[in-house]
Amino acid sequence: MFFKLFLLMLKNLRRHLLRTSLTAVATMVLVFVVILVWSILYFLDVVTQERAKDLKAIVTERWQIPSQMPFSYADSLSRGAASKPDDIVPDDSMTWQFYGGTLDPNKRTRENLIFFFAMEPKKLRTMMDDLDTLDPELIRKMEQNKRGVIVGQERLKALNKQVGERFTVSSLNYKGIDLEFEIVGVFPQGRYDQSAVMNRDYLNDALDDYYRKRGVRHPMHDRTLNLVWLKVPDSRAFARVAEQIMTSGLYTQPAVKCETAASGISTWLDAYRDLIWGMRWLLSPAVLVTMALVVANTISISVRERLTELAVMKVLGYRPWHLLVLVLGEALLVGGLSGAASAGLTFWVINHVFGGLKFPIAFFPEFLVPRASLWWGPVLGAATAVAGSILPAWTARAVRVSEVFAKVA
Repeated sequence: MFFKLFLLMLKNLRRHLLRTSLTAVATMVLVFVVILVWSILYFLDVVTQERAKDLKAIVTERWQIPSQMPFSYADSLSRGAASKPDDIVPDDSMTWQFYGGTLDPNKRTRENLIFFFAMEPKKLRTMMDDLDTLDPELIRKMEQNKRGVIVGQERLKALNKQVGERFTVSSLNYKGIDLEFEIVGVFPQGRYDQSAVMNRDYLNDALDDYYRKRGVRHPMHDRTLNLVWLKVPDSRAFARVAEQIMTSGLYTQPAVKCETAASGISTWLDAYRDLIWGMRWLLSPAVLVTMALVVANTISISVRERLTELAVMKVLGYRPWHLLVLVLGEALLVGGLSGAASAGLTFWVINHVFGGLKFPIAFFPEFLVPRASLWWGPVLGAATAVAGSILPAWTARAVRVSEVFAKVA
């Protein structure tokens, strides 16, 4: 019986092939939109989720955004302010300084702008997410040549530069500190496409040189350290390190704060809070409701056109639940298969053709579609199809043979 019902489902769907095709295409488009939205939300949820092990902590200035601390804090903060034998020292650490500027001070366009993270090159592989497989040769080149930089693929393309070329940057945040760089490599495609990294020693040496040449310190001399990242084994170790830093008398001018990376990223995302809320609670539900309405409209038309046929089926011995399953099954086939096809295409096209969804939020320039989307699609398509077809299916189940034949007569 179930096999016969399945064959009837396929026959009914082929009967109005244009209508079925349009419904499938509409479902695919809507599933595509939902997957893109959920991919962004999924990534943001992951980066703001606290880890149980291998925690990363962020130390920043307590009362000011952007954080600007003296570089003299760097060494002691990298050790977690450990001063006693029983104090906990972080497993690893990394300092961040920000240096940005333009290649053409007379024509400041988006294509000419470049923003560097100034840090120790060796920390790229141990502290930066998704860079543990970065070619060690690039690290060696940056350490041997302080002017050497690694640039993201899209930023390099926008600058119209290639590996091996040199260029000079007129700084926007370090006025008077204009630096010449040599491109020694590019980041793997993905998360760091718009990023660039320089050797922190090059920036700090330039600040010292500014003092030697002019006899006065640069206005930014005592405000060059923006962030310190610390890696600790677990939450207990984080609590100890945070307490060591917060209670230390070394950091008073200015005061600092220590928080988990997840908490810090959540703070940076506050500016996008309304946008993220709207994507999660307005856009996604609206698309899902639209999907259900599309299916409901299609199935309702199909049921109304087949009332006589459904009545005949009842006369031939089909039970009401047979008709219910028949109509729900048709919707389920269209929704589930369309959702699966949309998910597969979205995953492949976005990740492997376009290299990610270009939707910059905070310091995240793009988002990859997760593998979980491969089941999001069919589940979304099937669930909304069933939700939209419940009422038409119930109408088919409750069709009255006498009333239908009376109208025909």
